[in-house]
Amino acid sequence: MKSETAELMRIVRERRPLVHQITNSVSMNDCANITLCAGGTPVMSDAAGDVEEMVGHASALVLNIGTPSDKTIEAMVIAGAAANRKGIPVILDPVGAGATKYRMNAVRKILNEVRISVIKGNAGEIGALAGAGGRVRGVDSDGLDGDPVEVCRSLSKKTGAVVAMTGAVDIVTDGTRVAVVNNGHEMMTSVSGTGCMAGAVIG
Repeated sequence: MKSETAELMRIVRERRPLVHQITNSVSMNDCANITLCAGGTPVMSDAAGDVEEMVGHASALVLNIGTPSDKTIEAMVIAGAAANRKGIPVILDPVGAGATKYRMNAVRKILNEVRISVIKGNAGEIGALAGAGGRVRGVDSDGLDGDPVEVCRSLSKKTGAVVAMTGAVDIVTDGTRVAVVNNGHEMMTSVSGTGCMAGAVIG
């Protein structure tokens, strides 16, 4: 597994893929920098008139609703539809989904209008989207009801996306296969934007 990961990272650094990110203003610079560190090239355009053309140059599109607005959600849908037409994978980070109706409605709109390749969120966000009693306080997880693996599988089957639930233990599933990654650390909760950066790296 280590050799496979090393080879994937080598390919990324060789190809330097452009990752178009419509992301939250709190962690935008961090997301751009970690994309560079991982070997990619970031572009952070969120203007509705710009995103359709820009995403055509990208290898992936990351949609992060951390600081949502009507204009930003509109741009996400435009960019996501363009990415779908061109076969470009779309990563959705539903930051704070479940905390407010506005955020849940924004995520539902994106899921209804854009084919998502990967949904990455914390336990509360994933639980809220799966209808499994996910609890979110602000943008932080306050847990979910039920078995986390089965909740992730359920959301994956419901959406057709790979689901990545982040936390002390990360769970990744395509609805059938499941990977469990024990690399979390409590210090990550003390730094703003680590979840957003994970979404950027997935892109």
